Amino acid sequence: MHTSNRKRAAIAFVGAFALASAAAITSPAQAALSGDTTTTFTLTAGNLSISAPASASLGSVATGTGTTSAQLGSVSVTDNRGALLGSWTTSVSSTDFTTGAATANETITKASADYWSGAATSTSGTGTFTPGQLLAANKVTLGATRTAFSATVVVGNNSAAWNPTVIVNVPANAVAGAYSGTVTHSVA
Repeated sequence: MHTSNRKRAAIAFVGAFALASAAAITSPAQAALSGDTTTTFTLTAGNLSISAPASASLGSVATGTGTTSAQLGSVSVTDNRGALLGSWTTSVSSTDFTTGAATANETITKASADYWSGAATSTSGTGTFTPGQLLAANKVTLGATRTAFSATVVVGNNSAAWNPTVIVNVPANAVAGAYSGTVTHSVA
């Protein structure tokens, strides 16, 4: 090979190498084909609440004739806690029923009152909803606090409602008058 041809070949090689190096340095990086973003949020728990009628009348009955009873109206539990396999229990209790000056003959004790929840009138959500006393034959005395309704294995928000019955067994020594007492439902 001739010296001038060799010089030209060397110059061409150096030039090609310089161009390739410059292209490698100035070429943009290849763009990423995907990008991940960790995304988070929080669900806050709500409340467990109960509602019951403000008042109910069991009607009237003559003294010494036996019993008086009626449904109280809708009692409902709303559980917005968003639990996983949660539960709740509603209890019911009563005061004595009195009239006048609440003497012994003007008092019908809470032990003379019976309660039965009956079946649910409505439910929502996922869970097992159980009445405390499904049938009238299952009635219990309100002489002690009783379970009115419960829910187990609840998932997320849920609710249940029922219309309980209260029966007052009027003792023979009770005097005539308008009797009043308080039936209380609570949930936990």
